[in-house]
Amino acid sequence: MRTLTFVVGTGRSGSTALSGIVNAHPDVLSLNEFLASVQSRAFPEGLLGGGEFWRLLAEPHPLFENMIRNGVPMPEFVYPRRPGRFATETTGIPALSLMVLPHLTDDPDGLFDELAAQVPGWPERTAAEHHEALFDLLGARFGRTAAVERSGYSLQRVPLLHRVFPQARFVHLFRDGPDCALSMSRHTGYRLIYLLRDILTRTGADRVEDLTEEQVGSLPPELAPLLGERFDPALVLDSDLPLTGFGALWSELITQGVGLLSEVPASSRTTLAYEDLLDEPRKELTRLADFIGVEPLPEWLDTGAARLDDSRRGSALRLPAAELAALRKCCAPGARVLADSRQ
Repeated sequence: MRTLTFVVGTGRSGSTALSGIVNAHPDVLSLNEFLASVQSRAFPEGLLGGGEFWRLLAEPHPLFENMIRNGVPMPEFVYPRRPGRFATETTGIPALSLMVLPHLTDDPDGLFDELAAQVPGWPERTAAEHHEALFDLLGARFGRTAAVERSGYSLQRVPLLHRVFPQARFVHLFRDGPDCALSMSRHTGYRLIYLLRDILTRTGADRVEDLTEEQVGSLPPELAPLLGERFDPALVLDSDLPLTGFGALWSELITQGVGLLSEVPASSRTTLAYEDLLDEPRKELTRLADFIGVEPLPEWLDTGAARLDDSRRGSALRLPAAELAALRKCCAPGARVLADSRQ
């Protein structure tokens, strides 16, 4: 790959639409939700063989499988909408197949088999070298020269990514705080994130995986079932979660993320505001293409501009005045950090 770029952000910031636009560029390999799919566990220390690396890509994602099993899948899960031979209740859906491969081809099972025939035979090397080889392989397969990975809820991964891919570039995609928080509050994945964070706050644990039986037993009935194999989807879909809580979550993610990005050299990072993309799509997409290292082709700019949906801008403005004011107050710390970082 000539260049590797990570689009990072809180999620719910127009990033899914951006993945589609990037994928339409004939020189860009769009790795949609790759990091969300393989998780940080795909970057172990030391050397690993091709077979071990392939298992990290092919094993189903436990949390995502549990969401599908319990009837609360995220809209980003592409594979179940166009199912092939894998299914959660039988084989499990390989991590790479859930969102990454269906974004690249209409035959994700066929592409999975192509990779399965090659990757396990790779020699021992570091995880970063395996990933770079995978991106090169996919780039050659689709005739692409630059790779762009985009996952939601990804700002916290910046230190890891900068460490293992020191030459990588970073684009911080963000959106107006109240609009983003409102979108989070309506999204299955972020509602589950909110509930799991509540569990950690109540128990004092750092990770869900570290919870003891005693801590799980102390949880109220609306939270404890979420840690099991089966739960009522209404616990996620219908729970009355405060909108201000999502505003606080957005502020926390932005504040932390801007700080993490400041450790990346200025020449290797840039910002992209969703509202700017809506207002001046050709200008912003041209700037993005230049940063990625590809030509801002006129046909691609036309395609990108046509794909952007302006209807969701200002969605928080339709809230009752008091609710909007409370949400803005919760988003204010993050908004100040964003404003300061752009000066």
